[in-house]
Amino acid sequence: MRRSARRQRGFTYLGLIILVAILGLVGAAGLKVGSLLQRQAAEQELLDIGAQFADALQSYAGATPAGQPQQPPTLAALLRDPRFPQVRRHLRKLYVDPITGRAEWGLLYQPDSRGIIGVHSLSSSAPLKVGNFEARFTGFEGKTHLSEWQFVVGSPVPPAGLAQVPADVPAPPALFPPPRPAVPTAEPAAPEAAEPEEEAGAQQEARDPP
Repeated sequence: MRRSARRQRGFTYLGLIILVAILGLVGAAGLKVGSLLQRQAAEQELLDIGAQFADALQSYAGATPAGQPQQPPTLAALLRDPRFPQVRRHLRKLYVDPITGRAEWGLLYQPDSRGIIGVHSLSSSAPLKVGNFEARFTGFEGKTHLSEWQFVVGSPVPPAGLAQVPADVPAPPALFPPPRPAVPTAEPAAPEAAEPEEEAGAQQEARDPP
């Protein structure tokens, strides 16, 4: 009887240990899953913020007056464009990097100048997302560091009011040859009217038999 009770208490204690171990594993797995979901959301936010930076740089370039640089010297110039006397904004605010938690960004500059053409995160962590990007982020596929996600302005934009037309590009050939000039032709001469006397004589000869 006592052995049976001890054995039962032993099984209960062992079951309790197993239950605690299982709960611990489930809790650890839940924390890991929650951390992964949080990281995934942070990477998506980084893509959204980077797209806004790229769009702001494109807007800055598109609003460039003649003779002015198309790239801002600092990110603050996107908040208030110094090229205009009135307030003109291309970006609502300077965003915080959702990966590092700091408002510090790596900057990409135009060659041989100090004009900013892009930004990137300063995090060297490996991204969870390595594929299935939107069309504008296809260059991010297969990157091993988040700092390689570079949000760069698109193709250069001509200054406002001007159109860039290469001077050495020949005009496209005409689809149809130009019409030939019309050659003037002589109009046929109108038949001359018969004289009244000749017409009367002809009528008389027709009435009188030979």
